[in-house]
Amino acid sequence: MAQAADNGHTGSWYAASMNDRNERPALSGTTSADVCVIGAGFTGISAALHLAEQGYRVVVLEAVRIGYGASGRNGGQIVNSYSRDMDVIEARYGVETAQALGDMAFEGNRIIRERIEQYAIECDLKDGNLFAACNERQFEALREHQQLWERYGHGRLELLGPDEYRREIGSNRYCGALLDYSGGHLHPLNLVQGQARALESLGGRIFEHSPMTELGHGQPAVVRTPAGDVHAERVVIAGNAYLGQHPGQRSVSELLQRSMPCSTQVIATEPLDESRARALLPTDRCVEDCNYLLDYYRLSRERRLIYGGGVSYGGRDPASIEAAIRPKLLKTFPDLHDVRIDHAWSGTFLMTLNRLPQFGRLNDNVYYAQGYSGHGVTCSHLAGRLIGEVIRGEGARFDAFAGIPHLPFPGGRRFAVPLSALGAWYYALRDRLGM
Repeated sequence: MAQAADNGHTGSWYAASMNDRNERPALSGTTSADVCVIGAGFTGISAALHLAEQGYRVVVLEAVRIGYGASGRNGGQIVNSYSRDMDVIEARYGVETAQALGDMAFEGNRIIRERIEQYAIECDLKDGNLFAACNERQFEALREHQQLWERYGHGRLELLGPDEYRREIGSNRYCGALLDYSGGHLHPLNLVQGQARALESLGGRIFEHSPMTELGHGQPAVVRTPAGDVHAERVVIAGNAYLGQHPGQRSVSELLQRSMPCSTQVIATEPLDESRARALLPTDRCVEDCNYLLDYYRLSRERRLIYGGGVSYGGRDPASIEAAIRPKLLKTFPDLHDVRIDHAWSGTFLMTLNRLPQFGRLNDNVYYAQGYSGHGVTCSHLAGRLIGEVIRGEGARFDAFAGIPHLPFPGGRRFAVPLSALGAWYYALRDRLGM
């Protein structure tokens, strides 16, 4: 079973099957740019591509490899909206903020599809995602969820009852599901790599193995790396959960205090024969359940079942990823007791206290976007577009997010881990009891 890779990536099925194996050089010496983007994941590459399309000279600095972090390790599911939905946003932050964010809640999905078509990115795009209810309380919540999204203009939904959902999922675990026809799933590492190649075709430059060691504020700003530096009129910080791993990144400490890295684990089975795969997911859509500590799964192009679940607060991994995830897989699909696991990996995402993404400015020419709290595939692509807008002087949509207050975790990251784990235990107990 693959746990590590010799290509600079984690030992995931994505890394084993990625399209682009070209390695970019590290930054050496001094260079200049209109915009320097820190981080070559979905947020950074999306922002850089939008900016390059507008004619900006862009340099991207990546500490390891393009898509090394959550962007190249996630479940590959295109799920609309945010980790907190519009009813919660409206209750906490008012109707105006909820309407502004609601108008953008389904845009990240559209951006992904536009990029795939515009730049002919091969990333195994398939349509449709399902939210599966494990009990009646969750099923009623899905009914309300459908009504809420329809109120915000999203109507491509179908609520499936206890018998209907079985045309989509070959498991007895659920009592119903909500099908979002506009969602989908794909190979996330190939998606981010495809956008990186598009950026380079427009003159953008990407340097791998080039972590930011220091950010010098000023006009221009200076971003330093171990072997070089970039002088840029503007800087975009897009390191997300992997920001702060270098001691020199204390200059962005305020971003670290308002977020917490969390890891989730994923396994990929051996390729399944067609009849067995079809019995699991007859229409080849992706699924996530409605539990607080949710499971999520889908089929790859090779008919591997990619199955993930659970959260480790603070970004720590369990001793055995397969031992942690295989019981979850068998609870959903008991007939897979004999299946071989070929790949197991983890990825770290960034969670915020209010579960909403953090957009903002450190000063007049340094912008950031982070903390998607498990909804990063779509929201990171929206973030890239909004960063492109605010840098060209159209900041209203960016500021709708930037105006949301974000508090640090009580006690900082040191105490956030046990407190969050305690909260997760409570909600997991509610899920098991059907409360």
